[in-house]
Amino acid sequence: MRSVYLDHNATTPLAGEVFEAMKPYLTGEFGNASSIHAWGQRAKAAIENARESVARLVGARPSEIVFTSGGTESDNMAIFGAVEAASGKGHAKHVITSAIEHHAALYAVKALEQRGVDVTFVPVGPTGVIDPGDVERAIRPETALISVMHANNELGTVQPVREIAGIAHERGIPFHTDAVQAVGKIPVDVQELGVSMLSLSAHKLNGPKGVGALYVRRGTPLRPLMVGGHHERDRRPGTENVAGIVGLGKAAELALGRGEAEAGRLAGLRDRLERGIKQRAPGAHINAERSPRLPSTTSVRFDGIDGEGFVISMDLKGIACSTGAACSSGSLEASHVLTAIGMSRDEARSTVRFSLGLGNDEAEIDYALDVIPQVVERLRALSPKYQPSDVSSQLSVR
Repeated sequence: MRSVYLDHNATTPLAGEVFEAMKPYLTGEFGNASSIHAWGQRAKAAIENARESVARLVGARPSEIVFTSGGTESDNMAIFGAVEAASGKGHAKHVITSAIEHHAALYAVKALEQRGVDVTFVPVGPTGVIDPGDVERAIRPETALISVMHANNELGTVQPVREIAGIAHERGIPFHTDAVQAVGKIPVDVQELGVSMLSLSAHKLNGPKGVGALYVRRGTPLRPLMVGGHHERDRRPGTENVAGIVGLGKAAELALGRGEAEAGRLAGLRDRLERGIKQRAPGAHINAERSPRLPSTTSVRFDGIDGEGFVISMDLKGIACSTGAACSSGSLEASHVLTAIGMSRDEARSTVRFSLGLGNDEAEIDYALDVIPQVVERLRALSPKYQPSDVSSQLSVR
């Protein structure tokens, strides 16, 4: 049985070069970057080198990069920090976000809502893409922040971030984007996008878990979430995770080197997978197929199956995939992303996600295409809800 990993949106394997870069800072190079002796200064130099690499990847100044524990902290820092900074100036509080945000951002704005902040959740239609006009119409004089993700983690749809950032800039409103799924997969340049803040995470681009970064454009008002020290230019206190930061820096360097060639390769594999599914598994629907999407992500609804059963059955065949966001695994609730684009609960629970990355090749895609029709046929046979309408709806299994 082959082993095929098609869940790179959940996490990615650590690149060998990243591991090698990290190793010295897990053993002999153990200094605290705040110490003034040689051990500390070597650690500080390693952090600053990594900061430069991350800055190059997203087109920022090194001084605008704040290291964090990952995408969730970066989102929370941006959302809470911007709103609290605006509140400190006496501004009334209102936040605009979308209905399909990752829980790291979604739950942050809902927490603000519980504290009395007004929140507008901009709707998203079947395309899975936000209309910038809806964002513009939601703006109020008291709007303190707009936060819209760059690419959706479940659908792979790429949002019109540049247009929304332009609207925010014209109104003098800080704009944050959760780019955790975008960075390293498609070109991301903060100057071109015009964003005020941008979140990224190392483990989504073949780096280590537990480290990420927040880009904060120079001059953007942001109140720190924590107190306790002067680390990260007073924006994020706490002794730095030197080895993790070094790993993020190396992962950023590798991602920049791969460039658009890897995106093109992954798009070819994704298209091969989608063509095969549509040909060999009638009753399969590619969600947001005609929308701008990440080259690595496909969301598929199979009529008459349970997505969780599909994932378990695929796992037994050595193939990893997902029903959606990894942080929601095991939840009995239908995906908020899929219901937001108009799916019923049953349709949402019949949807699975395949996400590709380094190491995947055509042979792995072809193996998955051998297995998928078998799994779908078996699950449909067991489902009391599935009633094929005619012979053409039967599966063709090679």
